[in-house]
Amino acid sequence: METFSMLLLGFQQLLHPMTLLMCLFGVVIGTLTGVLPGLGPSAALAILLPVIYGRDPLTSLVLLAGIYYGAMYGGMITSVLINVPGDSAAVVTTFDGYPMAQQGRGGVAMGIGAFSSFIAGTIGVILLTVLAVPLARMALKFGPPEYFAIYLLTFIAILSLGGGDLVKSAISLILGLLVSTVGMDVMSGAPRLTYGTLNLMAGIDFLPAVVGMFGLAEIVRDIARGTGYSLTKEKSKVDMRSVLPRPHDLLQVLPTILRCGFMGFCVGVLPGAGSVIATFMAYGMEKQISKDPDSFGKGNPRGVAAPEAANNGACEGAFVPLLSLGIPGSSAAAILLGAFILVGVQPGPRLFETNPELVWGLIASMYVGNVMLILINTAFIPAFVYLLRISQKTLCVVVATLCVIGTYSLHNSLFDVFLMLVFTVVGYFFKELNIPASPLIIAIVLGGDIEFSLRQSLSLFKGNVSMFLGRPICVVIFIVCILLMALPFVRGRRKKGA
Repeated sequence: METFSMLLLGFQQLLHPMTLLMCLFGVVIGTLTGVLPGLGPSAALAILLPVIYGRDPLTSLVLLAGIYYGAMYGGMITSVLINVPGDSAAVVTTFDGYPMAQQGRGGVAMGIGAFSSFIAGTIGVILLTVLAVPLARMALKFGPPEYFAIYLLTFIAILSLGGGDLVKSAISLILGLLVSTVGMDVMSGAPRLTYGTLNLMAGIDFLPAVVGMFGLAEIVRDIARGTGYSLTKEKSKVDMRSVLPRPHDLLQVLPTILRCGFMGFCVGVLPGAGSVIATFMAYGMEKQISKDPDSFGKGNPRGVAAPEAANNGACEGAFVPLLSLGIPGSSAAAILLGAFILVGVQPGPRLFETNPELVWGLIASMYVGNVMLILINTAFIPAFVYLLRISQKTLCVVVATLCVIGTYSLHNSLFDVFLMLVFTVVGYFFKELNIPASPLIIAIVLGGDIEFSLRQSLSLFKGNVSMFLGRPICVVIFIVCILLMALPFVRGRRKKGA
């Protein structure tokens, strides 16, 4: 009852017109931020951070929080329509969202994604309301060995995304890990594989890779084959009736949304884990338990619902360590931590006691913000799909321009554009050879993290690998890894027996 009464206090704080306006403003900016490849929530938060200085703490934090979770919605739009993820967490949505758009079901894909985000986001806020402090204490038990086990579990789950061909998925994953080693050594600071090039000292960012392999590579392939797609008036005629999932469709993906939303929230609670791991784990889990795993990657609605639910669940979960412990779980959460300090509030265990109006007002804004997002996204989906009626030549020019602008804006460097072109060539050959690109991309994103956690663990254990088995959480995760590795072989035997 105390939690419920404090939540009501939060809604009372939120009902101020300016606070509600800032919530709406934040989710709209967040959606637009997610749509633009390369910008991402971190960049938008960093740009607006100076604006909140000296302003009301609640309205300022509601604005920035709205941008954060609103961007999780927006990243889905370009992933479905033009196969270009708005950020790394939206990569998985392209696997089935883009094929659905090619089949003339782009509106349905975005409708399912929007409802998945809303349901999972609401679940996440409810769990945040009830379980914030207990889950934050549990997260403190995770050290470098546990994080290494989590990353290892993620990579093993990725191997199942290659259409059953473990060899090709492994090749892609290993190449991605090799790319992730470029730059400064995570422990010693020594340069690796830079060949004297200063531009490589900071490593290779995921954005040039993901834009080149998922965006431009698709355009080059279409031009080379003389194919591509642009929707006819009939296929692109989308109204609210066709966007809103039918009861049958919603019931079909609802178990996926509930499973992946809860799992995403749990992953998001772990500092450093983030939405990227949650989306890949959710997609891999749904594919493994599906009765028709071969349909994934070909336009399966569950392939859209799973990552979108996990993405938004993880976003809400990231607020648990941020509010309860003052520990940011991602770069965007780190900027939010700076925002708290900038307005004179210190997140941590005493935040719920010293600033209850602020923290519960922020949590209440997430309930309202999720409702705003579902209304905004479903209302404008017909407009987004209408854009696909432009000719293929024009669409290629528009997408290519967005890819170049988004990549260049990352560091205002032409070197990033050059890297994007290199990955475009790699992506083209990957598509021709039917090698999955997703393991390479996620290995680039998480390669440095798994290396750092492994080397920290080895330093902690003084080189004794067997001490991993003395950590109960690690043992449980390793057992799950073994089961995941065994499932494809068990499924293969069953098919042969049938």
